[in-house]
Amino acid sequence: MKGVATFKTFEEINAWQNARGLVKDVYKVTRSGDFGKDYGLKDQIQRAAVSICSNIAEGFERRGNKEFINFLWIAKGSAAEVCSQLHNAKDIGYITDEQFQSIYDSAKKIGGMLFNLITILSSDERRIKQ
Repeated sequence: MKGVATFKTFEEINAWQNARGLVKDVYKVTRSGDFGKDYGLKDQIQRAAVSICSNIAEGFERRGNKEFINFLWIAKGSAAEVCSQLHNAKDIGYITDEQFQSIYDSAKKIGGMLFNLITILSSDERRIKQ
């Protein structure tokens, strides 16, 4: 895993790329039916999904591993928040079991990717290369 800290842009980070897809999926299911009219839950899950991408990008631009890791933890927390809100949406009947499982699996995968990146960066004393 050497060389992980040689990203030149945040767009190169697989977790960020996957998080973009998650945002698209979340927006797709929250735009229709009763979910689209529940502004509180809809806005909360959308903000949580967007937060994943935003925190990866912001943390990367800080350039130091310590700060980057802090932002990655926040992004990981946002992925968990998406999972939690998905449970609520499923319980209320806003999404199908299939929609739930697909988006839930994506959010969990991203959380795992973030944890792996945090672990690698935590053991790498080098700064992110510019």
